[in-house]
Amino acid sequence: MHLAFSSMNTLNDPHPAELAKLLEDRGFESLWYGEHSHIPCSRKTPYPPGGEMPDPYRLMMDPYLSLMTAANATTTLRLGTGIALLMERDIFSQAKTIATLDQLSNGRVMIGTGVGWNQEEYENISPYPFNKRYAVLRETVAATRALWRDDEASYQGEYIKFDPVWADPKPLQEGGPKVFLGAMGPLGRKHAAAWADGWYPVDVAMGDVAETLAAFREEVKEAGRDPSEIEINIQIMDTSNLDKLKEYRDMGVQRATIGVAMDLWDKPDAVLPMIDQYADVIPQLKS
Repeated sequence: MHLAFSSMNTLNDPHPAELAKLLEDRGFESLWYGEHSHIPCSRKTPYPPGGEMPDPYRLMMDPYLSLMTAANATTTLRLGTGIALLMERDIFSQAKTIATLDQLSNGRVMIGTGVGWNQEEYENISPYPFNKRYAVLRETVAATRALWRDDEASYQGEYIKFDPVWADPKPLQEGGPKVFLGAMGPLGRKHAAAWADGWYPVDVAMGDVAETLAAFREEVKEAGRDPSEIEINIQIMDTSNLDKLKEYRDMGVQRATIGVAMDLWDKPDAVLPMIDQYADVIPQLKS
């Protein structure tokens, strides 16, 4: 099992080049950056974990620029978005940005995406109904894959439509980077099983993790797909239990992603000790 690190990606975090080099040197497989282009001042959508929304959500930098900076400082560290809000950008510009990052990083990109939790943020940008967001995301990913794959790409869905276009360069990875769906509810999990290259859940929302993984794999089979070909990347929220990593490895999880606790998001001095602590466990996860 691979070990990855995720960050809110603000100016208060370690510089992307510095963080990426630390992770690569200590054997981490990948670095994942989240995305919020903006937070509406009049936000009414409750923060999902409850309470007040943490300030770092207002301060997030652009994930692709930060990942490009991380790529320039490393040679093998993989680069992920965890998660990118693909529906909140122009599809052509976004496809080109990701393809360019994949080319310039020598094919190291992975895309984690989701529908987002902030309804006002979504409605500021998207013309499509919020209650149809999973269908819109499915079409957005399918259309983006067409732009990455086809010489004369086109897409005609219910929401996303465009006639044949040239959209180059293509990503270095054939067909484009793998796309992971970060979703927890029954509808989101069903979508992940049906069309995503991987599933990106948060462990504390999974209940019995072993049972939930088994149920997801059954949903993948029901969708006519091979569960062994769908990667699972679990975001770990309780990072105090190192043995949990080995339990997830034994459940067939391909990647576990850690990050500093929510109350430490704006304290960069907390990052290095955590990286060093987990680096000692990485060799054990290979066995």
